[in-house]
Amino acid sequence: MHRLFLLSCLWLLAALPASGIFQRPTGTPAPLRLQYLLEPLHPTVHTQRGATATLPCVLRALPHNYRVKWSKVEPANYRENIIIITNGLSHKNYGPLSPRVRLRHSHRYDASLTITDVALEDEGRYRCQLVNGLEDESISLTLHLEGVVFPYQPSNGRYKFNYHEAKRACEQQDSRLATYQQLYKAWTEGLDWCNAGWILDGTVHYPIINSREPCGGRLLLPGIRTYGARDKQKDRFDAFCFTSALQGSQVYFIRGHLNFKEAGQACRNHGAAIAKVGQLYSAWKFSQLDRCDGGWLADGSVRYPITTPRERCGGLPDPGVRSFGFPSKEMRTYGTYCFVGK
Repeated sequence: MHRLFLLSCLWLLAALPASGIFQRPTGTPAPLRLQYLLEPLHPTVHTQRGATATLPCVLRALPHNYRVKWSKVEPANYRENIIIITNGLSHKNYGPLSPRVRLRHSHRYDASLTITDVALEDEGRYRCQLVNGLEDESISLTLHLEGVVFPYQPSNGRYKFNYHEAKRACEQQDSRLATYQQLYKAWTEGLDWCNAGWILDGTVHYPIINSREPCGGRLLLPGIRTYGARDKQKDRFDAFCFTSALQGSQVYFIRGHLNFKEAGQACRNHGAAIAKVGQLYSAWKFSQLDRCDGGWLADGSVRYPITTPRERCGGLPDPGVRSFGFPSKEMRTYGTYCFVGK
């Protein structure tokens, strides 16, 4: 019986046209072949905050009456924001990136985009589109900043932010709301947090490494738990912020028994400012700042960064930025972390 079934299957296969098995379904368009634009060798460009980055877009030929349009895909509003348009002879800049972008134009076929003084909000997907009547074509590139994601909540407790408040809170701490890709990468690197938080596209998630009862139950596998898209005005959660290294900056600790006001003055006496939460996370991640001393930060919280876990510094087994929460600003118990920028 099995042999007859196998022979029947082989007969059916033999009866098909030679290319029939792998034919594209009727009505499915073939992938568009680039005629004028060169496919980039590396679709992801890695850079640092404060650096200059170039997104390559090179033409293999110059069609008549063409334009090249650069735009950025914004996950928060699902739109493409135009950055620059050129016809090869002149160009026009658009939007908030306008003062920091230019065309590299190292030769007449070069329409590459150069971004100076790269900022946190510059990370994301960009599109170089050749506009040429019916023959429009485009390539996509990703600008990637190495960074760190951290959960953030205000002094009055968890789940207090609507989306717009969460976005503003991250920006006040030298960071921005994380993208899903940034949160996912942070989870793969060990971020384990039970409180749900907003991310840039208006959805709400929380990353779990160690499954446990208060965080969805012990039976669920590790992963990114999601609440999906929520009402940006009415719903309230924490925030997941993303920050990156800043070239030429430094975070350092000043010892003392200082209240919050004295902490700020101590930093100013050294020509610095009291550090923000994002700046402390950046120093911990990229400069391996390791201190067992709690210090005031600009939001009124007290934290300390640990890169080498040890028993006398909280006893937790993993590196991280530890928090004492938001003690009374009148307490003279802590030192302070100061920030000096470039």
